Amino acid sequence: MKTKNIILYVFIVFTSFSCESFLEEDPKAIISPETFFASENDARQAVQGMYAILKNNSIYGQVGLDHFYDNGCDIIEPNRAANFVEPIGNYSMNEALADVSVQKMSVSDTWKDFYRIILNANVIIDRVTGNEAVGTQETRTDIIADTRFIRGLCYWHITNLWGDAPYYTEVLTLEEIGSLGRTPEATIIAGVLEDLQFAQDNLKDAYTGDQSGRASKWAAAIVMAKIYMKQQQWQLGLDKCLEIINQSPHSLLPTYNEVFDQFNEYNAEIIWSLDFAKDITGQFDPAFPGAAFAGNSNWRPSMFNPRLRDEPLNTDERGALGDALRARGEAFNGTGLQIASKDFAEKFPMNDLRRELNIVDNYLGFDLVFPYMAKFWNLELDRSPRFNHSDNRMIFRLADVHLMAAECENERPGGNPNTAFEYIRPIRERAYATQVEAEAILGLSQQEFREAIYDERKWELAGECTRRYDLIRWGILLDVVQNLEFRFWNPAANIKPYHVKLPIPLQELENNPALLESDPTNNGYR
Repeated sequence: MKTKNIILYVFIVFTSFSCESFLEEDPKAIISPETFFASENDARQAVQGMYAILKNNSIYGQVGLDHFYDNGCDIIEPNRAANFVEPIGNYSMNEALADVSVQKMSVSDTWKDFYRIILNANVIIDRVTGNEAVGTQETRTDIIADTRFIRGLCYWHITNLWGDAPYYTEVLTLEEIGSLGRTPEATIIAGVLEDLQFAQDNLKDAYTGDQSGRASKWAAAIVMAKIYMKQQQWQLGLDKCLEIINQSPHSLLPTYNEVFDQFNEYNAEIIWSLDFAKDITGQFDPAFPGAAFAGNSNWRPSMFNPRLRDEPLNTDERGALGDALRARGEAFNGTGLQIASKDFAEKFPMNDLRRELNIVDNYLGFDLVFPYMAKFWNLELDRSPRFNHSDNRMIFRLADVHLMAAECENERPGGNPNTAFEYIRPIRERAYATQVEAEAILGLSQQEFREAIYDERKWELAGECTRRYDLIRWGILLDVVQNLEFRFWNPAANIKPYHVKLPIPLQELENNPALLESDPTNNGYR
């Protein structure tokens, strides 16, 4: 969905209320009047509206989910003491800070946007079901499957971030929504699996053209596999991974660099990426005129791009670096707030061919102060100016599934580490120049292979929003962070066991005291 017809809908639906006030609106008016779904096009636009919210800075549009899944682990840190990423990355978060929003990014913004999508999803499903004006039964099923995938995805993220949380799947009044307590995480996940299985059963293998940004059945399948792995249901996880590997149209690319080719953003390895378009804006923040916060230009590359004021290492060469960049139609005009962490840069194997996209400490012959992750760069001024990128946001890719299959095989009863290795053999072979290097983790014990997978996922999926989720499900987040040295932060001294979850924001607790009934500690933050 290269978002050609979405903006009018987003304006009507989503700019008519603020994050703070949407629960004060009538839920039937949030999407449309009662007669809105008078055609298939009406329903499709409503679904596109949910995709638009997924692109908000609070979720996938800038670094909303990056904060929760990567910052403060052993992958990414900022190149300076930045206040708006510090609370999560440095483990100083509390209920009050959860409400502080900078550039439409905060714990509160993420919470509200997820629940905004869920509210709209429930209304869409309710209005499409049995509504012959929307189209054939096949059409209605397709719309509902798309909607249930998005709803399941949102609830999955909610449980990852907060654990127990409000859960509802029908159209409720605002009074009912505003008084919901926290449902146990296991109950929510059971519902998520039902949504995702319905989506896998009814969505297509892939979408092309104007629908290229839609999630396919295999996006649903990979989330299910991740859930099974977190539950340590290894055989179910392996079975789901093998469905994707053997039945999907996706395949691993010959080289790591090809996966991140900006001119081939729908390549065969990518299972799902959200599409963005340059010069398209939606929701605006008056403090940042002209900046797209809920529109469809992508901010994220600017967070990984360097700032020229920080580079190069020899400051006397800054002018020469600027000239060299301009000669190529490029600029170091990013923020540098998402760079390779000190720990990550120092430990990344020197003989690993993936290093050149994950650790860039020299560019055009100039030594740099900081190591950057060029896999997410876009330095081209004409095609991709600052905070106005058309780059897609990659969500899931097949290499992740191969790594997941290997882990499941190694962990399942009767599993074999050598069999597990075969699932990642092609990943290792494209990452190393020789067969000997690629097979260095062949013949390991179960525990040795388990630890090898810890590192292999780190090197392969760096910065792709998997790391904290992995460290938490492995039960080693605390141990890993307590052995880290950052440039400007000290997460090792600050992290506590309860930091595996976020606090529910203070404003939400004040508006709905029922959120504290099942857990007066608010995930340990009080």
